[in-house]
Amino acid sequence: MAEPTILGILASGRGSNLQSIIESIRSEKLPARVGVVVSDKPDANALKRAAELSLPAICVDRKQYPSQQEFEQEIIKQLQLHQIDLVVLAGFMRILSPFFVHAFANRIMNIHPSLLPAFPGKNAQEQAIRYGAKISGCTVHFVDEGMDSGPIILQQAVPVLPEDTPESLAARILEQEHQIYPQAIKFYVENKLRIEGRKVIIDQGND
Repeated sequence: MAEPTILGILASGRGSNLQSIIESIRSEKLPARVGVVVSDKPDANALKRAAELSLPAICVDRKQYPSQQEFEQEIIKQLQLHQIDLVVLAGFMRILSPFFVHAFANRIMNIHPSLLPAFPGKNAQEQAIRYGAKISGCTVHFVDEGMDSGPIILQQAVPVLPEDTPESLAARILEQEHQIYPQAIKFYVENKLRIEGRKVIIDQGND
């Protein structure tokens, strides 16, 4: 039997997507395991969640490193130490440099709370409401050197209601994030993703 794919989760905040991934693994819907959880915030709830589940949990505090590259080198070191196959960004609030991206080329996933390429960057829900969008949603994509610009794996639409606030829209989008992120990781684990230029081809013929 093949060894499970080992995930390295990078998170800066509460860790709700981390939790949904762990739950998918525990329910045997996702044939992978979490090798390490890394945060740039010492007080990140994601680290507490990981520790409670007896998962390796490490803080790499940006303030402790003179440069971005030294900071990223330490994260890379930890990921390699734990033999990570796929890097999963779960609310990691730092832009990764080309140096980091090249170290894990086509092996970094991110989830963003909009239907990319619309509303990249911060405050995507507020951007959607301010723009008057009728539909928003979430996007799982591979990470490239740009901001939220990598090849798209999965998307899920969420209607923007007339009475929505950024918080209410974010809550509904988050529900969908918890569905499609584990699914996208599962496609990767099962070798069903193929990148062709900007397109990600999903091979669903071997289910």
